Amino acid sequence: MDRKLIFTENVDVTHGRGYVYLLQYHIVWVTKYRKPVLTGNIAVETKRHLFDTMKSLQMDCLAMEVMPDHIHILASCKPQLRLSDAIKILKGNTARWLFMEHPELKRSLWGGHLWNPSYFVVTVSERSAAQVEAYINSQEGEPHNGSDRNKKR
Repeated sequence: MDRKLIFTENVDVTHGRGYVYLLQYHIVWVTKYRKPVLTGNIAVETKRHLFDTMKSLQMDCLAMEVMPDHIHILASCKPQLRLSDAIKILKGNTARWLFMEHPELKRSLWGGHLWNPSYFVVTVSERSAAQVEAYINSQEGEPHNGSDRNKKR
């Protein structure tokens, strides 16, 4: 099969045994009660821990930003990976690790939960991946104080 017949741009598709794929997802989840607890060193450590966990899940991180009250990830993964399970692992492992390393976080969150139980995920096409990546990378300098809850993410 000729790649040029399918893709209009230069796209990095992945080849498996008997299949070719390009699966990219924009994933967002928020802290419980949108508490701004992911700041400073905690944000840096959270990012590093998420990278390590994604690597163990064989997910490629294309972009990531840890905001005080939420996380954006643009990721690529194999079709065999069940995305809901991967997100559960990312959220669960990160919460467990953060509570062990920073027990003070548990005191600032009522009920002892770090993450809101829900998450947002949308597929990203090869045409929109650059836009999503630019959006995620632009989040670092944005103010986040709860007044932006109704803004489109």
